Amino acid sequence: MQTLKIAIQKSGRLNEKSVALLKNCGLSFENYKSSLISPVSNFPLEILFLRDDDIPEYVQDGIADLGIVGENVINETEVDVAYLQRLGFGKCSLKIAIPNDSNIQSLGDLDGKAIATSYPVILKKFLKENKLKADIRTISGSVEISPGLGMSDAICDLVSTGGTLKSNGLRAFADVLSSEAVLIGRKGDENNPVIEELIQRVQSVLRARDTKYVVLNIERKNLETAVSLLPGIKSPTVVPLAEEGWVAVHTVIPEQDFWEKISGLKAAGAEGIVVMPIEKIIL
Repeated sequence: MQTLKIAIQKSGRLNEKSVALLKNCGLSFENYKSSLISPVSNFPLEILFLRDDDIPEYVQDGIADLGIVGENVINETEVDVAYLQRLGFGKCSLKIAIPNDSNIQSLGDLDGKAIATSYPVILKKFLKENKLKADIRTISGSVEISPGLGMSDAICDLVSTGGTLKSNGLRAFADVLSSEAVLIGRKGDENNPVIEELIQRVQSVLRARDTKYVVLNIERKNLETAVSLLPGIKSPTVVPLAEEGWVAVHTVIPEQDFWEKISGLKAAGAEGIVVMPIEKIIL
């Protein structure tokens, strides 16, 4: 079977979760911080540790077959790659932010202003879509200090919690782009059996991350109500208990519905509710 290469961030906010995802997929490898490449011992894959800005082009040019990178980087580098799977981590937003005392009140007020950013390509597209003309000043780092130094009237930068903006006297003003980590590949390679197998593993981990395994006891007379709250993957598993008239129900609950479902089950008479994490779900 052909050995493929996947590129992930060498260091930074996506490295740790990318490594954890691949290990949860059953891949055995060493996270060599000081080297470029790490072989996977139990799967036909090699892992390249790269700067995130380089990953999209490596995939587009065929140096790597796959990559894990933020959508913001893909959009900024303007590469032509296939989105294989959104990964649900590394979520952030590219926003325009202005000083707290700025007189800018609407998007139109940005016309003719200077905006500092590390994402000039994305910002240029945003301004064009909104029929605005601004002086884009490209800065490689510490964008948030530019208004205080008199270099710009606003900034366009990634925002996760907003703490950095606040500490620099800035406030979010306009949303430009929402981003999360994505598994990407070369276009036309999606049907490669190694890639299909890896995607299946990734999806099984993501499904498990978003669900909980639940076991509960309930009187059989209340079973119909409980089952209506718990569809499961196909349907809940119902097992008779030694105590007459009682059953145990085994099922999974989506994380987003968890507390609502638990409250409904308790109201229906459920007892001894046990909640457990799920490692993988394979459909």
